[in-house]
Amino acid sequence: MTLKIAIQMDPMEDVQVHGDTTFDMALEAHTRGHEIWVYHPHNLRLDKNRVFARARKVAGLKREQGEHVSWAKTGGDDLELVDLHGVDVVLVRQDPPYNMRYITACHMLEYLLPEVMVLNDPREIRNAPEKLFPLDFPKLIPPTLITSDETALRSFRDKHHDIILKPLYGNGGAGVFSVTKGDQNFSSLLEMFRNFYDEPVIAQKYLPEVRKGDKRIILLDGEPVGAINRVPADHEARSNMHVGGTATPVEMTDRDREICAAIGPALKERRLVLVGIDVIGDYMTEINVTSPTGVQEVRRFGGADISALFWDWVEERRPSQSR
Repeated sequence: MTLKIAIQMDPMEDVQVHGDTTFDMALEAHTRGHEIWVYHPHNLRLDKNRVFARARKVAGLKREQGEHVSWAKTGGDDLELVDLHGVDVVLVRQDPPYNMRYITACHMLEYLLPEVMVLNDPREIRNAPEKLFPLDFPKLIPPTLITSDETALRSFRDKHHDIILKPLYGNGGAGVFSVTKGDQNFSSLLEMFRNFYDEPVIAQKYLPEVRKGDKRIILLDGEPVGAINRVPADHEARSNMHVGGTATPVEMTDRDREICAAIGPALKERRLVLVGIDVIGDYMTEINVTSPTGVQEVRRFGGADISALFWDWVEERRPSQSR
C-alpha cells in the first residue's frame, strides 16, 4: 500500500541529515515507496472549511548532506496547491516556538479530522503545551511555578535556593537561566523576561542530577521505544545538543518506566503518537509533543529504529482504507 503523506516542516534543504528526526522519518517513508509532499506552515490555507497547502513533491531523498533532497517539478513553479483532504497522513513536524502561528496551524489542521490521519493530533498539540502538560502529573515533576508575579518568583527562589528560569513557550534551550541563591542578576533577569516575553515565566527547582545528563525518552503510542542521555558541556546549564550538549547511550531506570507508565494512557487517549519526554534524575521536566527529536541518536547507540516503528504503526492502521 502506498500512502500519500504531507509533512508540515521547516525547510527540508536546511536539515542536518545525520541528526534530524523529521528527515529520518521522511527517508524511511520514501524508502517504503510512499508519496511525500512537504510544505511550510505559512503555505497553509483554509477555504470553505477545506484545508490546502502549497507544497512540493519529493522526488528523492538520501543521507548525503547538501544533496539530500530532490524535488519533482510540477510546472514552471515546483509548488503545487494540494488539497490535504486528499492525503492519507499529515505529519506536524515544524520546530517550535509554540506561538500563535503554531496554534493557528493546529486550528486549521483540525478541519482535516477525522478524514485524514494527522499526527500528532493538532487539537492535542494545541491543548498540551510542552511545559504546561507535565503539570497534569504533579508527582512526576520537580517543584514548578508558572507566574509573572515577581514576588512569587522571589519566594520560590527563597524556598528552593537554586532554580531554573525559562520562557513558558520557548524552545531549544533559548532563554534558559540557572539562578543560584543570592544571584545578583536575578532582578535583571526578571526585567528581561518582562521586556521580551508577554507570557508568564516558568521556574523549577534546579536538579543537580542534570550534570549527569538530561535524558530524552521517546514514546510511540504511549510506550517507550528508546532513550538517549544529553550531557551538558562544562560550565553550561543547558543540555541541548546545539549548545554543546553531548549525546550518550543510556539505559532506562525503574523510575523512567514508572514515569512512562503514568503518562502513557494520557498520550494514547490524546492521540499524541510520537512524544519525547525529558527526565532529569527522578523527575520529568517536559513533554515534547510538537516535533520531538532523538531518533537517530537512539539508533546510533544500538537502540530501536524508531522511524521504522512509527511507519509500521501507521501502516497497520491503513488510513487510506478507512476513507
